[in-house]
Amino acid sequence: MYICICKNVTDGQIRKAVREKGVHNLRGLRKELGACDQCGKCAPEARQIIKDCLHHSVHLETHPVSTALAAMAGPLTERAVVAGNW
Repeated sequence: MYICICKNVTDGQIRKAVREKGVHNLRGLRKELGACDQCGKCAPEARQIIKDCLHHSVHLETHPVSTALAAMAGPLTERAVVAGNW
């Protein structure tokens, strides 16, 4: 779904920027994707997506099952588990 219509930025692009580029706030999102620097109407939704992604990744990193699975499976799978790709 498009979040920033001015810059054609989708929720998927925002999530990918959080996971892969380390974006953790709107300033980083503006720098990485150019989103939220025109009219600003997308900022609340973009901020919530960033917050949800960060919360989700912290939950996966600290969840006992995720941690145990990652430890048993090795480094490549560990990255996939933390990124939410399992």
